Amino acid sequence: QLPLVESGGGSVQTGGTLRLSCTASGYSLNDYCLAWFRQGSGKEREGVVQADRTGGTGYADYIRGRFVISRDSAKNTLYLQMNALKPEDTATYYCAARPCNIFTRIRRPPEVREYNAWGQGTQVTVSS
Repeated sequence: QLPLVESGGGSVQTGGTLRLSCTASGYSLNDYCLAWFRQGSGKEREGVVQADRTGGTGYADYIRGRFVISRDSAKNTLYLQMNALKPEDTATYYCAARPCNIFTRIRRPPEVREYNAWGQGTQVTVSS
């Protein structure tokens, strides 16, 4: 199990922004495909976005350009920039990692079954 730690969640009003971070220690995130998932109260966990090792990404349709995934290799950190937040974005957000080779090309959102390392989650609450 790869240790992942999320941070950056909080409470904002509709239209606000947040940036989530996911850090790892003891190994390099550059060697993994990475993803963000979320789980609302009483709902199943759903994929938000995933990224391969060379910049390819796959976003869920409901994101519609509002969220951006990025990596900072020097800081060994994964980010999720969330803009124009809506009440329906309220959820616990999880980062996840899975081994993948450098030739993997991602063009679709992630699925829970694909990932085997998870953070503990960070809560995002958007009020109207």
